Amino acid sequence: RSVSRGLGDVYKRQKLFNYDTKTYIYQSIFDVSLHKNNVMQDILSIHFAPLQGYTEAFYRNAHAACFGGIDSYYTPIVRLEKDGFRNKDVREIAPESNQVPHLVPQLIAPSIEKAETILSLFIEKGYKEADINLGCPFPLLAKRHNGSGILPYPDEVKTLLGLTLKYPQISFSVKMRLGWENPDECLQLAPILNDLPLRHITMHPRLGKQQYKGSVDLNGFDAFLNVCQHPLIYNGDINCPDDVHRIRQQFPALAGVMIGRGLLANPALALEYKENRTLTPDEMKEKLHIMHTSVYNQYAAQLEGGDGQLLNKMKTFWEYLAPNADRKLMKAIHKSTSLSKYNQAIQAFFSQR
Repeated sequence: RSVSRGLGDVYKRQKLFNYDTKTYIYQSIFDVSLHKNNVMQDILSIHFAPLQGYTEAFYRNAHAACFGGIDSYYTPIVRLEKDGFRNKDVREIAPESNQVPHLVPQLIAPSIEKAETILSLFIEKGYKEADINLGCPFPLLAKRHNGSGILPYPDEVKTLLGLTLKYPQISFSVKMRLGWENPDECLQLAPILNDLPLRHITMHPRLGKQQYKGSVDLNGFDAFLNVCQHPLIYNGDINCPDDVHRIRQQFPALAGVMIGRGLLANPALALEYKENRTLTPDEMKEKLHIMHTSVYNQYAAQLEGGDGQLLNKMKTFWEYLAPNADRKLMKAIHKSTSLSKYNQAIQAFFSQR
């Protein structure tokens, strides 16, 4: 039987087999066929994609306070290194380190055993949601069947995602790509994914071996959308509110959009989409100045490696930011060789008229 849970969200009861307890459980499963017949929601949910080295807690907190417009923030991947956790990862997911409205921790692992160890940390910290990364394209991780490197191996994916059945108290989602080597890999995984109790799937329609090069494959995304029985979130090359409208018009059944580099370039993107307006240059500059000051001061208080470490950390703040800004001002920021020169360049940037 199907029940409506708000605009466009239609669920049905589905019988699933729990491989751990060898028993059947019943789960509310999103029914795409019914959802596609419903009226589109007025506003899509916006999810801030995790980017290693960029969207850390200080950045997320400052973004939420100064810009907002985000329904869910995701942590950069938590992984095991030499069978232990990196102190940074533990600190980053600590509830006391995060002030965003909704934070979802993300794990990456090549096996259910390692995934379970990471999940135990999430549970210890009080989380009731977890995102499983099947999309990371970085070769050092992928060659060990982490992230998108596991996509060509359906049996390994099935075993790894058995985690979702073993912990019914946790709401799981999956972030993935079309495949590692070819876009049909996700289609081969669809029956496995459809049988699992997932909150949603986020699809970045590139191959793992592409990393972030080339174009997104919208035909491949459409093919997966047609076989996916979970709410599907689109991720990839969203750089302005018009891109959100365009992708939503092309795929009316979308459950949301995840944005990464587009939000690093324009932190106001989600806010402008939600409010259906473009910030004035003065509004943008004021919000960005407050956000930068917040991130700068928090890293200055935390980092212990001196001015050089703080300088390198703050330069990442500008790596994607404001691609259309005055080139001379941006060059002064990127080329600054000391913290004093960096601060002079920042003052010049925010003083421009």
